[in-house]
Amino acid sequence: MLKNRASREFWLLALMALLVLGAGLGMRDPWPSDEPRFALVAKQMVDSGDWLFPHRGTELYSDKPPMLMWSQAALYSLIGDWRVAFLLPSLLAALGTLACVYDLGRRLWTRRVGLYAAWALLFALHFTFQSKKAQIDPLVVFFITLANYGLLRHLLSGPAWRWWWLGWFAAGLGVITKGVGVIALLMILPAAVASVLGWPRVKLHCRDWRFWLGPLAFVLAIALWLVPMVVTALGSGSAEYRAYLDDILFRQTAKRYAQSWDHHQPWWYFLGTMPSMWIPGFLAIPWAIPAWRRRLQRRDARYLLPLVWWLLIVLFFSIPNGKRDVYILPALPMFCLALAPLLPGLLRKRAFQWLLGGFVALLAAGLLGIGMSMLVGQPGFERKLILDRGIDTAVTSGLGWVAVALGCWAVLTLCIAGVRRFHLAVVATLTMAWVAFGLIGYPLFNDSSSARGLMQQVGQRIGPDAELGLVAWKEQNLLMADRDAATFGFNRRWDRQLVDGVAWQAAQPQQRWLLVQEDALLACVDRTSAELAGVANRRRWWLVRPGDIHGPCVASAEEQERERALHRIDGDE
Repeated sequence: MLKNRASREFWLLALMALLVLGAGLGMRDPWPSDEPRFALVAKQMVDSGDWLFPHRGTELYSDKPPMLMWSQAALYSLIGDWRVAFLLPSLLAALGTLACVYDLGRRLWTRRVGLYAAWALLFALHFTFQSKKAQIDPLVVFFITLANYGLLRHLLSGPAWRWWWLGWFAAGLGVITKGVGVIALLMILPAAVASVLGWPRVKLHCRDWRFWLGPLAFVLAIALWLVPMVVTALGSGSAEYRAYLDDILFRQTAKRYAQSWDHHQPWWYFLGTMPSMWIPGFLAIPWAIPAWRRRLQRRDARYLLPLVWWLLIVLFFSIPNGKRDVYILPALPMFCLALAPLLPGLLRKRAFQWLLGGFVALLAAGLLGIGMSMLVGQPGFERKLILDRGIDTAVTSGLGWVAVALGCWAVLTLCIAGVRRFHLAVVATLTMAWVAFGLIGYPLFNDSSSARGLMQQVGQRIGPDAELGLVAWKEQNLLMADRDAATFGFNRRWDRQLVDGVAWQAAQPQQRWLLVQEDALLACVDRTSAELAGVANRRRWWLVRPGDIHGPCVASAEEQERERALHRIDGDE
């Protein structure tokens, strides 16, 4: 009987995870800022056969290691559908993270604790939001959590040498995913201190020779990518490949951490990020802190290791000036794991239930307010969506009805759940919101957010036999183009791209068109004869023919400064 109940509870969790995280899979294209970039790189890997050195257009792409792009390209090779393949790595990674947290809770405490840990993580806004995006962060969170899983299995329930080696190997895979995978190894620091102080249950077993195979596994994982990449780059003798090495190995790692050049935030930035993005679980903090203190006073290392590791991660990313909310996302699974044993007791507290009910009520009020503003034609909402996003009024009306329906659903769940079960209202409300976002929001926003609508209009306007060149382009333009498009660099100055584009166009003036971002139009382009192609991703795009060019395209000092400012804004997206 108990076994059947446990099986039902586990499969309920698994089905809910698939529903919440997978709703909308295959119903949209990549959306900015990062998704089109990674999908474009993966597509070019498949098209060119060069998987070792990622390219964005004609340029090498050295901002990130290629693990996510490899995953997307490999899955596309298996299933043959980019709309599914580009999001599937994030979905699989999120499910893997949930499985690690569940099994850790089950092994360190009880099956019930494992379920609570996984439920808390599944409905943490930060986790779910990122897991439904095709960015690197869900994948690196999985590898870091898998590393934590292996290390904790050894440190708290060991010796377990295979898990110890897996922990180090997974940390290495995290490094070749985003560089920060090494932070998983910080888990060893509190374990070492606790072991020296004689805390029960925790041991490193460092006197055994097998202990030192862990670092070897870490190096081996990194070498899977690093060795062939370095050997090939140095053997080519190319200055371009040498610059790629310098950028990805030094500038994008140590220099980015020590001398951050974007996303500047104050030192306390994450102290505001966690309360706002780790809800609803973070609402338990007022009760959790004293409960954690009592357990630490009893020298329970099951709490010490994940809690100290969480604090070390926050400290590590608080030191540099550059900060983004996703930097501390890898700490969220361990936070949920440490919180889970407390949740059964907390959910019996009336004050905590009222706090959860207040969260749902605020969400309902916000949804109803936004929905009604859209439906009654509040100019601010419509202007922002229509002018900035290129979304027509029919779509804004549909969004309004969806928001109102979700707000009414939230109110209904509060009424049905009752005071003692407001946590069920949280689950029901967030489930419906994420499912609606995937099944309804994806199709409504896709054409404008992905630039698919813009590029389809461009293709129809210029005809099937015309050639297209892109100036000051974004990754979604090249990715969504219905033909092979010419590019003139990506990181190059826009005025130089325009000069090269005009020269390319002049070679076959009857057949070639340029699609130019409005901010890159110089005085040489006659806007009275050029055609406005459309609006997508808060940008206006123009179709330029040879007859629209008058005189040399030379950027003034003011135009160059404006371009630099726009590049800084793009870097902050």
